[in-house]
Amino acid sequence: MKMRSITKTFVVALTLLLSITLFAEGGRTPLRAKNGIVTSASHIASQVGVDIMKQGGNAIDAAVATAFALSVTWPSAGNIGGGGFMVYHGDDGKATTFDFREKAPLAATERMYLGLDGLVVDNSNHRSLLSVGVPGTVAGMYKAHQELGKLPWADLVAPAVKLARDGIPVSWELYSGFRSNQSFWDQYPSSAEVFLKPDGSSYEFGDTWVQPDLAATLELIQEQGRDGFYKGKNAKMLADFMRANGGIITEEDLEKYEAVEREPVRGTYRGYEIVSMPPPSSGGVVIIEMLNILEGYNLASYGHNSAQYLHLLTESMRRAYADRAEFLGDPDFNESMPLERLMDKDYAAKLRASIDMNKASVSDENEYASIYESDETTHYSVVDKDGNMVSVTYTLENGYGSRIVAEGGGYLLNNEMGDFNAVPGVTNRNGQIGTTPNLIEPQKRMLSSMSPTIVAKDGRPVFAVGSPGGRTIINTTIQAILNIIDFNMNIAESVEAPRIHHQWLPDVTSFEGLGFSEDSIRLYEDMGHEVRARGEQGSVMGVYFDRDSDLFLGAADSRAGDGGVVGY
Repeated sequence: MKMRSITKTFVVALTLLLSITLFAEGGRTPLRAKNGIVTSASHIASQVGVDIMKQGGNAIDAAVATAFALSVTWPSAGNIGGGGFMVYHGDDGKATTFDFREKAPLAATERMYLGLDGLVVDNSNHRSLLSVGVPGTVAGMYKAHQELGKLPWADLVAPAVKLARDGIPVSWELYSGFRSNQSFWDQYPSSAEVFLKPDGSSYEFGDTWVQPDLAATLELIQEQGRDGFYKGKNAKMLADFMRANGGIITEEDLEKYEAVEREPVRGTYRGYEIVSMPPPSSGGVVIIEMLNILEGYNLASYGHNSAQYLHLLTESMRRAYADRAEFLGDPDFNESMPLERLMDKDYAAKLRASIDMNKASVSDENEYASIYESDETTHYSVVDKDGNMVSVTYTLENGYGSRIVAEGGGYLLNNEMGDFNAVPGVTNRNGQIGTTPNLIEPQKRMLSSMSPTIVAKDGRPVFAVGSPGGRTIINTTIQAILNIIDFNMNIAESVEAPRIHHQWLPDVTSFEGLGFSEDSIRLYEDMGHEVRARGEQGSVMGVYFDRDSDLFLGAADSRAGDGGVVGY
């Protein structure tokens, strides 16, 4: 579909949408605070994180408390049944990351989803208990706290227990999500018990939603730490549920799961230091590779979202996403990943030399594409009074994950196994790939686009950003970074700016409908790019330390209906 023929209609629709939401919790003016900020997809969860800092907690403490609060208030992606990544950068220069990505169960096999015809059977890698990876969130939060936390663990989980037990108001976002997934709740009694009223009717906007089973599970975690989820009552309950309903996760899978502290990947861009997540996240490597390519151009001179800027941005995306698919996967199973080469300035110069300033490249279906990833993830960012920053992205994969609640546990299970390459050796223009690094193996972590990132200068953190959005996450995050460094936007302007996405294959660029001039789109198309309109892309949550004024700035992307930035 040609963009220019639908631009006016799309702009009108999104203008009406933004006129409703822009000033609710977002906008182009950042929140300013003296002592710390949390910004997340849930205003309630952001407040929990700030309350923890008021009690003397640091950025890690606030991040842990926010994660558990989101498991109550933002069930489409907040979770204890999923996994993700955390990046930490202290004001003292210490930086580290925590990998709590889900793992394939011990019984998983390379061709476990395929029929005799070699094709995936009934979307089983996304829509069944076989799609569930071993959850990592609780282990990740516990490990981060043990390494860098300050307040007692129990204090950080307590607010989430209270929210689940006392109930939260059903916001419009929750109401809409519950309604759109009604057919799934009807399929799974354990899900219906959580997302429908006791009489089987739907929750209405403004109702109070109480989650007693989730509260009980959170209490186990509060009292026993990591073992409250991976051993004992919850582990047996989850394994029994799997066994009774065709799943393959066992108590042994849960007991064996460990989060991993990893060295961040690092790059530089125009005097700034880029600190991001290493594999099995592809985000950090790909962002650094793209920034290295773009550093050779004076982007500011072209103008923000001009045709020339968008062309160069697209060509960097095209090349980096091809490398992503060919080389990246779980580092514990892929020892020969050429990370240093992919993030090398000289390699970027060679890629840059292959870009025609006035003509789009062609993506060859014989090269590499990108794996499927759902848009439904969530990101939050934290800065404490000492300037320490945390950037966290975690997910259930699809919105509400598998839509299956662990019976008796009250929490949704992920469907992250769909992020593996399900059909070995098959790569096509539709975006399916079958390259070796991300094929299914027992205990392997699936490749991810999640890109929690902290940008520093002189060894001290300046801003933290990240986004949900599946395959678009990397491109959303890099555009937020470019908006600040190259185009001098404040953190709020950066997260609100319109975005594009290209991922090598399929060879098409998607545009958010608001904020791009028809002339720029026409000139971009004239270079040979195919374009299409899309709805909202991602939802950036960012914090910034303005050292000149000694104030923290934060913004919650208005694309997140329940999002909120809170400071003190």
